[in-house]
Amino acid sequence: MTHHEHQPLIGKRAAVMIGPLFEDLEGAYPYYRLQEAGAVVELIGIDGGTPLKGKHGLELTTDRAAADLASDDLDILVIAGGFGPDKLRTNDGVKELVSGMHADGKPIAFICHAGWVTISAGIVEGRRVTSVPAIADDLRNAGARWEDSEVVVDGNLISSRRPPDLPAFMRAMIEVAVGTAEPVTAA
Repeated sequence: MTHHEHQPLIGKRAAVMIGPLFEDLEGAYPYYRLQEAGAVVELIGIDGGTPLKGKHGLELTTDRAAADLASDDLDILVIAGGFGPDKLRTNDGVKELVSGMHADGKPIAFICHAGWVTISAGIVEGRRVTSVPAIADDLRNAGARWEDSEVVVDGNLISSRRPPDLPAFMRAMIEVAVGTAEPVTAA
């Protein structure tokens, strides 16, 4: 394998968004997986320089506030689930970053309860998504087409349900980021 195949995200800038009581694995796994793939990765949240504890006690410290970033600063966004999205979704900086990246067609990956953030950012109407079943109604009410799948890719949106889906979630996200997802083939 070439160096590039091991690190398909070299030159890409990524952020993992976490809120208070995020799902530990959904914050940590993408953070390290993206680095492994060669991306420059930062942790972002409502505030920068803030230590946040996950539901199971893992502590991660945000590098920057979402409000301090624009779509131009990032190529990839992953939003962790857990209880964090309940707080993240009310923050204007978070909503503006998510909607801005969506408008630019950049990959936005969300898992578990992170669908709440995409609802508040107004980006899921008419799109195929999945999530933890508890928020399926919320996504449907926002106009999304919800399905119960390990991972759903609809254009720039990548979604999964829960931590056991993380390997499929990150595989799909990296494929979208390098532009190899769902190649269009002739019927």
